[in-house]
Amino acid sequence: MDVTKMTDAGDAHGDSLQKFMVENAAVRGELVELSSTWQQVLAHRNYPTPVKTLLGEMMAAAALLSANLKFNGVIVMQIHGDGPIRLLVAECDSQLQMRATAKLAPDAVIDPDATMSQLVNLNGQGRFAITLDPQDKMPGQQAYQGIVPLDGENVATVIENYMLRSEQLDTKLWLAADDKVARGLLLQKLPNHGGIDVPVNDELETWNRFLALGGTLRPEEMLSTDIQTLMRRLFWEETIRVFEPQQPSFQCNCSREKVGNMLKMLGQPEIEEALADLGKLAVDCDFCGQHYEFDKVDCAHLFASTAPVEALLSTGSSKH
Repeated sequence: MDVTKMTDAGDAHGDSLQKFMVENAAVRGELVELSSTWQQVLAHRNYPTPVKTLLGEMMAAAALLSANLKFNGVIVMQIHGDGPIRLLVAECDSQLQMRATAKLAPDAVIDPDATMSQLVNLNGQGRFAITLDPQDKMPGQQAYQGIVPLDGENVATVIENYMLRSEQLDTKLWLAADDKVARGLLLQKLPNHGGIDVPVNDELETWNRFLALGGTLRPEEMLSTDIQTLMRRLFWEETIRVFEPQQPSFQCNCSREKVGNMLKMLGQPEIEEALADLGKLAVDCDFCGQHYEFDKVDCAHLFASTAPVEALLSTGSSKH
C-alpha cells in the first residue's frame, strides 16, 4: 500500500473494487465496476431499461458502502416503492458477494423516460432502508435497520442524504448502469480525530477539489470507461494511497431449508389448502431463479414435530 501517483496504479479490468486514501487529508474514495456480477443478476430477469438502471446503481452503491463496513455480515439496501416499481433490493456481504432483485406492480407500465420518483415514489410513500446484518451475532443481538423516506431524485442522492443524516458523514456518489455494466465512485470526508495533522481550511480545500473532479463525471463516460482509466483521468495530479483491488462476485444464499422455513411460517392450514388445489408447491428464488418443489410428503415433513426442516435435505425429496 505505497503512496503513489495514479499514473502508477494497476490496470486490472472486470469486476473490481478499488479503494484509495488521499495522502495527508481526511478523504477516502472507492471505485467499483460490476460486469460479470451484474450480468448474472440480469440473466434471471428481463427488466425494463429504467429498472436495470436503478437496480444496477443500487448494486454499485451496495458494494461501495459494504467495503467500508467493519463487521462480518451483510448490508441489505432496499427501496420500497409506491409506483410501478414496488421493491428494489441489493445485498452485499463482507467478501463482496452480491445479489439483487426487483419487483414490479402486477399492472406495471414502465415509461422508458420515467424518473426515479415516477417509478418508486409516485404518491410520496416511497421508503429507503439499509439493514446491517452481522453473520455472527452475539446473544440477543439483532440486525440494525434504518428506514427513511425517499429523499432525492436518484439513487446517489438518496444514499448521500441517508449517510449524512444517520452516519454524519459527508458522502458523495456517482453511479451509472446499463444492461452491460454498473460502475460507481464514492468519496467520503472523514472526521479528523487527530490522526492527520492538516489545517481545517486545507482539508476543506482538498474535499472541495475532489468533489469538483468527481463532478466532471458523466454517466456516458462512466459506462464506457473502466475504473482504472477513470481514476487516472480524474486524479492524475493527486497523490493518493492505493489499496489492493477486491473482486466482487455474484452469490445467492438461497437453500431448500430456507424455503421450507418460509413455508412453515405460512402455517399448516394454508399449506394444506394450497396442496389440495395444486398438488405440489413450486417456489423460484427471486435472486437466482433456483427452482424448489415441495409435494405432500415434503410438506408433511415440514410440520412433523420431530422432523426439523433440515431433515428434508436427507429424504431424497430435494427437487431443483
